[in-house]
Amino acid sequence: MNLLDLDARWKRFNDENRACPCCGQRFSSIFDIGYDHPDIWPHGDLAESGQTDFQVGEDRLTAELCKVDDHRFIRCVLPLPVRGSDEVFFFGPWASVTPETFFAYIDTATDPSKDFEGGAAWLMNDLPGFETSDVIACDLVSGAGGERPSLMAQSGPLAEAQKTGISFDQLLDIYAASGTDIRPHLTAD
Repeated sequence: MNLLDLDARWKRFNDENRACPCCGQRFSSIFDIGYDHPDIWPHGDLAESGQTDFQVGEDRLTAELCKVDDHRFIRCVLPLPVRGSDEVFFFGPWASVTPETFFAYIDTATDPSKDFEGGAAWLMNDLPGFETSDVIACDLVSGAGGERPSLMAQSGPLAEAQKTGISFDQLLDIYAASGTDIRPHLTAD
């Protein structure tokens, strides 16, 4: 039994058959938060551009890769376990990487016989609940079976959260800070 199974809000959050009495909204468990582009990208959203390969001058953005001036970025996942459950919440941020890591990643994406070894990286999105003006150094870890690589913070509050997990209340705060405040819908009877 998971400890969160004792929390009525958690039960409601995971019950796809329950409709919120105030609005009819339904939830079916954790949903991830992804980022269209690294914060440094100056040219607008890829999704809004209607393109799969958004290029402005030498700058280029696709769903998985980005180049701005001489900087290179890889889209990845950043896992945060939810304490009291077996669930994991994922941010889908961007990581700044060296050109060597960037091209090694492309090589493994185009040749399945090669393994991506990962490398040093820096988080390139300001994550709700973990806002900072400091650069967050990370390790980029190879994803299994063609999955996106994982970003693991090396130190600080984000690294601690990845190690020990976040509470359900912290998860709800992250959703609220990203524009989706579901807390009132989980307490309405």
